Amino acid sequence: MTHQRAHTDHDHGSHHDQPHSHSHRGGKLGTALRELFAPHSHDASDSIDSALESSAAGIRAVKISLLILAMTAVAQIGIVAVSGSVALLADTIHNFSDALTAIPLWIAFALSTRAATRRYTYGFGRAEDLAGLFVIAMIALSAIIAGVESTRRLINPVPIDHVGWVAVAGLIGFIGNEWVALYRIRVGRRIGSAALVADGLHARTDGFTSLAVLLGAGGVALGFPLADPIIGLVITIAILAVLRTALRDIFRRLMDAVDPRFIDTAETALAAEPGVTNVRSVKMRWIGHHLHADAELDIDPNVSLAEAHRIAHEAEHTLTHAVPKLTSALVHAYPVGGGPHTGPAASEASTVAPR
Repeated sequence: MTHQRAHTDHDHGSHHDQPHSHSHRGGKLGTALRELFAPHSHDASDSIDSALESSAAGIRAVKISLLILAMTAVAQIGIVAVSGSVALLADTIHNFSDALTAIPLWIAFALSTRAATRRYTYGFGRAEDLAGLFVIAMIALSAIIAGVESTRRLINPVPIDHVGWVAVAGLIGFIGNEWVALYRIRVGRRIGSAALVADGLHARTDGFTSLAVLLGAGGVALGFPLADPIIGLVITIAILAVLRTALRDIFRRLMDAVDPRFIDTAETALAAEPGVTNVRSVKMRWIGHHLHADAELDIDPNVSLAEAHRIAHEAEHTLTHAVPKLTSALVHAYPVGGGPHTGPAASEASTVAPR
C-alpha cells in the first residue's frame, strides 16, 4: 500500500462558535439548583487558545484560587477555635481540602506544557485527569470528616460561643469560595479542563454550604443548639452531591468520552468537503484539556495520490476549524471500496496537524 503523510501547522487563534439548543425544565429555580450542583457544560471550551496559553491560564487560575481559599480558611479556623461550631469546622475543613486540590492541578498543568517523548508519545496531558482523581478523593474525604464530626456533635451537643462571629465566618466562606468557583469554572470551560471545572464546582458548593453555617448560627441564637450539627449534616449531603457530579465528569474523561455533538459537527463538516464521497468514521478523545481526532474518508478511486493527499489535507483544515478545542487531527483518505487492509493496489493519503 502506498502511504503518504504531510505534517502541517495552522494558526487557530480565532474563536469558534458552536450553536447549541437547550431546554431547561423546572423554571428558573430548578435551573439555578441544577447549575449549582451540576453546572451546565459542553465538555469543551467555546474558544481556542494555543496549548501553552491554555496551560498557562490553568496555572494562573489554580495559583490565584489557592491564595484566596487559603486566606478564607485561615480566617475561618480562628473563629472555629473560639466558637466550637461544628458546622463551621466542617466548612473550614472542606475549604482547606479545596485549597489543597490546587496543588496537583498546578503540577498537572505544568506537565502538560512538556513536549511528547518516545515513551509518552501523546505528551503529558493525562496528568490533568489524574489530578482530577485527587480532587474527587479530597471531596470524598471532606464528606467523611464532616459527616462523622456532625453526627458526633448531634449525639453529644457542645455549646457554641460567639455566634455572631460564626455567622461572619460563614459569610467570609461564601464570598471567598463563590469568587473562586466562578473563576475556576470560567477558566476550566474556556480551556476545556474537566478537572478544573470539577474543582470549581467543589468550591461553589463550599460557598453555598458556608451560607448554611449562617442558618446554624441563627438557630443557636434562637435557642436551638442542635441546628449547628444538623447544618453540618446538610453540608455533608451537599458535598456528596458534588462528589457524584465530579466523579461522573472525570470518569467520562478517563474513558475518552466526548460530547456526541462534536462528532455530529465533524461528520457534517467532513461530508460537505469537496472530493469526499463518504465519512467512514470519526473518533475523538480528550488528552488533558486538548481534543484529538482521527477520521477516515472515502474518495473517488480514480484520483491521483497527490490529489487524495490534497483532499485529506483540506478536510483536516476544515475539521480543526469546525470543532472547538480540537488541537490535533489525523485524517485518512481511502479510495471508495479500498481501505487500510485491501492490499498494495489501494492508495491512501493522510494528513496530521498538531496545534
